[in-house]
Amino acid sequence: MVIQTVTALGRLAVRLCPLLVVLAAAGLGYGLGRLRCAARARRIRAHLLARLQITVAQFDAMNDRQFEQALRDVLIRDGWRARQVGGTGDQGADVIAEHPTLGRLVVQAKHTTTAAKVGSPVLYQLKGTAGPVHRAHLAAVITNGKLTRDAQIWGERHQIHWVDRDRLRQWAEHGTPLQELLRLAARPSRYNPCGLRQTGQRSRPG
Repeated sequence: MVIQTVTALGRLAVRLCPLLVVLAAAGLGYGLGRLRCAARARRIRAHLLARLQITVAQFDAMNDRQFEQALRDVLIRDGWRARQVGGTGDQGADVIAEHPTLGRLVVQAKHTTTAAKVGSPVLYQLKGTAGPVHRAHLAAVITNGKLTRDAQIWGERHQIHWVDRDRLRQWAEHGTPLQELLRLAARPSRYNPCGLRQTGQRSRPG
């Protein structure tokens, strides 16, 4: 009986083998097709981002989340690895970007439809969270509006970068890379503008 059972199973395996081969080949082909489609989509997106230009008028027509996503895409265009993170409890970070030589950048996005001006308190908040919370080497407030004169002065004094409506036009529409627009230098060996030493070192007091 055992011999008959083994023989029957062997015959069944022989009959099913071609079907299994076909199914395996179909599955492999489907998987490879999905990978090729994904790779092609990534190439198309990279090509589009490399040529990305967004006008100030287009920024004005966006909502807050779309504005953050657009800033992320322009950063990617400029060679940053960027992601949109804004939301409840974001502690001042709407976009976080990484650059191989410049380090980590945290962006506070301020979208306005009323031509409102960004004041110094926004920069105070970003200064307080960029280093301790987000481990950033650089921080920037970006708006499609304006900054008050006090906010501009305070940001320059405390190394919190800012991009107002005019700078946004130069960056996103005219194609000037952010690192060139803000004259960002490669991160220093020990300290960064947000008060953090490099990984493994303590922050400087005060």
